[in-house]
Amino acid sequence: MKNLQSDVVIIGSGPAGQKAAIQAAKFGKQVIVVERDPSPGGACLYSGTIPSKTFRESVVDLTRFYDRHFEGQDYILPEVTISDLNKRLHTVIVEEQEMIARQFKSNGIQCIKGSARFENQNTLLVVDDNYRLIYQIKANVFIIATGSSPRNPTDVPFDKEVILDSSTLLQIGRVPKSMIVLGGGIIGSEYASFFAALGTEVFVIDRRDRMLPMLDAEIGIHLQTALTDIGLKFSGQKEPIEIARRDDHAFVKFKDGSILEAEVLLYALGRTANVEALHLDNTGIQVDPKGYIPVNALFQTIIPHIYAVGDVIGGPCLASTSMEQGRLAALHACGAQTHHFPTFYPVGIYTIPEISCCGYTEEELKYWGFHYEVGRAHFYEIARSHIVSDNSGLFKIIFHAETLEILGVHVIGRNATEVIHIGQVAISLRAHLDYFIDHIFNYPTYAEGYRIAALNGINKIKFKK
Repeated sequence: MKNLQSDVVIIGSGPAGQKAAIQAAKFGKQVIVVERDPSPGGACLYSGTIPSKTFRESVVDLTRFYDRHFEGQDYILPEVTISDLNKRLHTVIVEEQEMIARQFKSNGIQCIKGSARFENQNTLLVVDDNYRLIYQIKANVFIIATGSSPRNPTDVPFDKEVILDSSTLLQIGRVPKSMIVLGGGIIGSEYASFFAALGTEVFVIDRRDRMLPMLDAEIGIHLQTALTDIGLKFSGQKEPIEIARRDDHAFVKFKDGSILEAEVLLYALGRTANVEALHLDNTGIQVDPKGYIPVNALFQTIIPHIYAVGDVIGGPCLASTSMEQGRLAALHACGAQTHHFPTFYPVGIYTIPEISCCGYTEEELKYWGFHYEVGRAHFYEIARSHIVSDNSGLFKIIFHAETLEILGVHVIGRNATEVIHIGQVAISLRAHLDYFIDHIFNYPTYAEGYRIAALNGINKIKFKK
């Protein structure tokens, strides 16, 4: 066993851990990152954000998804194998690995492989895969960034072949003819749309009335319409009571007595924080009833020099927000000037079509009694959409009916996750609707959807009868 001393120790090397480590190193701190996987990157790189988004891009490219509009009835779905899809994925993962390694090296960050657990509030033990003690590390600051894993109930017979979670789905080696997706949240909706685009018969089942219920309802309706157009079937208000593998098929029985079978099943009903191996009891830290680590606005736990960031503290559980949480925690830990986590930030959902939003939904504003109006630009009004053969989508700007201040922006359609940042800037600067009206946008672009939507909205105010 080796004894080490460091200024800052980061547990986990996903997005939150990476940004925390780099920020602390920029202040000249000695930084050690402990990572249980052979290479840094965390679940985001190996089973989460990067694989799923790379898989999506491969599906769109290899199936010539956007050519369907031009070819119409003559369109024939190309045969695409999992091997074809994973080829790009492997390349991307290697490139990301190399990039993270370069960043760690250039900032003098030491990365240790092993599983971390607290001996006490000031000491961390690191064990290898055989649970042999290899390091004892003392530090001034600890930042927990261990992320989360798919929630796998013991009564669900996961087997990595037929009954799958999001970490094992891409390892099945084939494109299934049929798939059941339990869970209409972000992960379930994304993968359901990918496989539907590949020609798989996909059934999405959820306890709730619609997929992605956190979305603005109008955007949610657009999504389900678009997914129905590529063959996806959704059933709401259904609860599974039995999940089993029968021969080479997944079998699900529901509370209402109905039964569904398919080649594979994706169980996407939640995630759990990776805290069990940390031995938090040795520090006095206790998780909340949902299993997350409680923190204050500065990401400190009840032990001030132990911070926690990313999925391990609960929502929003996005790589983008985790990165900023890690950076802010490191700033405060190093005694630098910092700020609270932003109130508004964009959420990107990479279904086909993709969705992104920032700010309030109509349902929230109705609940609070705001006097608001809505400006819309359908993608069929945008020339760029015709050029790239994707007329399905919507820009939606919600604004105060009197002051015209922009309160929310919601986009569904191609490039939604890119163009949302224009709306994010407008909201953060408390811009009014005429900001988009009085400026010229490149033509033809998706971004001009903001101007079209703004004009639609202002006309409702000026010419209201």
